[in-house]
Amino acid sequence: MQVETLLKVLNADFYTGVPDSQLKALCSCLIERYGTDPRRHIIAANEGNAAAIAAGYHLATGKIPVVYMQNSGEGNLVNPAASLLHKKVYGIPMIFVIGWRGEPGVHDEPQHVWQGEITRSLLNELEIPSFVIGTDTTEAALCAAMEEFRPLLDEGRDVAFVVRKGALTWDGKVVYRNDWKMLREEIIRHITAFSGDDPIVSTTGKASRELFELRTATGQDHGRDFLTVGSMGHSSSIALGVALNRPERRVWCIDGDGAALMHLGAMAVIGAIRPDNLIHVVINNEAHETVGGMPTVAGKTDLVAAAKAFGYPKSVRVQTFAELDAALNAARAGHELTMIEAMAAIGARSDLGRPTTTAAENKAAFMAYLQG
Repeated sequence: MQVETLLKVLNADFYTGVPDSQLKALCSCLIERYGTDPRRHIIAANEGNAAAIAAGYHLATGKIPVVYMQNSGEGNLVNPAASLLHKKVYGIPMIFVIGWRGEPGVHDEPQHVWQGEITRSLLNELEIPSFVIGTDTTEAALCAAMEEFRPLLDEGRDVAFVVRKGALTWDGKVVYRNDWKMLREEIIRHITAFSGDDPIVSTTGKASRELFELRTATGQDHGRDFLTVGSMGHSSSIALGVALNRPERRVWCIDGDGAALMHLGAMAVIGAIRPDNLIHVVINNEAHETVGGMPTVAGKTDLVAAAKAFGYPKSVRVQTFAELDAALNAARAGHELTMIEAMAAIGARSDLGRPTTTAAENKAAFMAYLQG
């Protein structure tokens, strides 16, 4: 189905959400139409944030907003869906468009399998009726589903369209880029050179994939790395837990701008505790690159100032490899909590693979490495 057909049927004036590769056609079409005009389209920090923004839009206009997300974002959605939007609370209607990763019977990465199995049942528990859009869904069927949803929306109920892999297409093309020069994979290569035998916790997406392949290419042990393949936004919290309970080890966290923004409060907790053995590197390419390249607000956010305000004793932005190496060397030599924001270009190798070990194997190897 062409994404324009979906937009015509939804007939909405406002969209907000978190990008998803399954919804790339929708996300790119919205960028082409509206860019990031906050009156029409906001790329939110997380899915709960998107639902709250949409609630405000409805309160101000009386109109029905659309919130898009990957199904993994349902976890962030649960709280506002149950305690803000539900008919037993305020009864705020909205339409969710949810990319269905890990659909039963469709091969996907391990972090999506269980989430895929419970996607629709979780919506049912939240009393959000859903309609599945597949590659064979017709415009007539979509219109019929929308007609069934209209009375529910009028009652202050929420509804959802769950989108299968490949169900939406778009003939346009949006090229995402920025003006930074360092590539993320090379930044990670420099980090591994300075971190030596220290444990690393890496964030969701291509960063962990690149770290895994760098270790393979250099014949290094994978056990020193915890690859946070799911649970976007929580790698710095995992690193904090490791650092506090292994004070004799220096711990590095390789984070991303989209992930850091998703749960920015984690940095406030880290800054308040100030573990002197944690080095937090945020690779900022101002984009949700792993799911298509849509922009984050990190291009308009001073993460260095934020880290300082949160209590990080040392916080610096680097734009070149010379600056990066100097910052990494200082962090390694120092004994204080440090945040390094490394500005990166958008882009990755076309032949970038995925970890060949399972998540459970990664956990066991990492725990054994820490014990050793």
